[in-house]
Amino acid sequence: MSEWFSMGGYAWFVWGSYGVTAGVICLELVLVAARRRRALERAQTESEADDGD
Repeated sequence: MSEWFSMGGYAWFVWGSYGVTAGVICLELVLVAARRRRALERAQTESEADDGD
């Protein structure tokens, strides 16, 4: 099992790549949620402005 985790001497590269990929995916999820929240707030503000006319 330890041989599998060592990945033939390339463990730092392989597991580091997995870590960076997981980090980027998590960051993208956070950024998408923030963009969605801003878009909904903007739509709400525009809707309220239209109702006032």
